[in-house]
Amino acid sequence: MQAKVQWNRKLGFVGISGTNHSVVMDVTKENGGDGAAPSPMEMVLFGLAGCSGIDVALIAKKKRLNVRDFSISCQAERAEEYPQVFTKVDMTFTFEGEDLSQKALEDAVRLSLEKYCSVAGMVNKTAEINWTVEIKE
Repeated sequence: MQAKVQWNRKLGFVGISGTNHSVVMDVTKENGGDGAAPSPMEMVLFGLAGCSGIDVALIAKKKRLNVRDFSISCQAERAEEYPQVFTKVDMTFTFEGEDLSQKALEDAVRLSLEKYCSVAGMVNKTAEINWTVEIKE
């Protein structure tokens, strides 16, 4: 796996993956950036949610759960001292579908965050990851 970032001569970067996909990163205006894109730490949260989301979607399909749609919201706290790693992440998985089982969805999320999600495996080295499952009618 490869990645490269190109500096924008301010505090932003354009990242280019080894598979030739690009992403823009920046910091807030309060921190000296343009506020034009997610920060690198927000990208980590995107990565955590996306990684777990992929796992959960695959597990739900394998369990033949009739999930029509779902989203994952994350709220993170960071250490005050550098390197200001995440110390706590709260995740809410919200599902829509037909005859969804709370237990089956919780099992899918648990499997993802405790076994399969590589990003969770890294983030949980410094942060407590808490999660809840909600089903919308």
